Amino acid sequence: MKKFKKMVAIEPTKLLPEWDEKLKDLAEETIFYKDIPTEAATISERIGDADCVLLSFTSFIDKEVLDACPNIRYIGICASLYAPENANVDILHAEKKGIVVTGVRDYGDEGVKEYAISELVRLLQGRGPAMWKAEPMELTGVKVGIVGMGTVGSLLVRTMTFFGMDVNYYSRTRKPELEKELAMEYLPLNDLLQKVDIMITCLNKNVVLLDETAFKLFGNGKILMNVSIAPSHEVAALKYWLAQPGNFAFSDTEAGLGKEVIGLPNVFAGQTNAGLTSMAKVRLAQKVIENIKAFQKNN
Repeated sequence: MKKFKKMVAIEPTKLLPEWDEKLKDLAEETIFYKDIPTEAATISERIGDADCVLLSFTSFIDKEVLDACPNIRYIGICASLYAPENANVDILHAEKKGIVVTGVRDYGDEGVKEYAISELVRLLQGRGPAMWKAEPMELTGVKVGIVGMGTVGSLLVRTMTFFGMDVNYYSRTRKPELEKELAMEYLPLNDLLQKVDIMITCLNKNVVLLDETAFKLFGNGKILMNVSIAPSHEVAALKYWLAQPGNFAFSDTEAGLGKEVIGLPNVFAGQTNAGLTSMAKVRLAQKVIENIKAFQKNN
């Protein structure tokens, strides 16, 4: 297996330090930057003559960077990658240049379902700074809608069903097996918005489904939770909706809601991704290294 000549991580990989060290064994020379670049020129400068580039989900490698760094053979995204249109690398242009781009799937989902349940219980029972209704409530029987039925959505559906919630869903593709197994109903998005009290969105990055009209259909006295890494809504529409009585918004990260609403008393956003637990970081690192070794074996 032939090592890369030079591996550059243009930003923190979000992996545990010992796994960064294991990555360094896969190249003759390595540079791992500890801060996030803010300009394409800085990214190009950091990559230089490297043939292997690593990044997390915060920076973007565009056409300009790819054209400026002709030695790149491999780009490893140390984060989720589901489709080219949602990636933080211009994959289509990379492919034209013969560059292989890999990402990871299904490594941090367990932490997300735990986050969702813990935050809902705190709000429904009033165990934090706010309580949803005038009296504490259980999850049992509460109407919840899941938007997006990928791996995370499927886990959430099973979890919410286990806790006795009334679960329905909307997804680009229907899941008849899950519908049958869990006695769950598929609804068009507008119908789902009007039926449920809690909406949880788990969509790919850059997929925005909730606009002003959607929030009007959703109504007031409701809860929105986004577990995507970027907003699933128009931020201005969310801000207006949050000004109405009885509404709450949750995300495991501030980026999942938008900086314009952070700090509002009915907004609860974390500082770290719920999927980036220490266990998830191990799974992520293992898959990142597997991807690199598979490339090195075949190239």
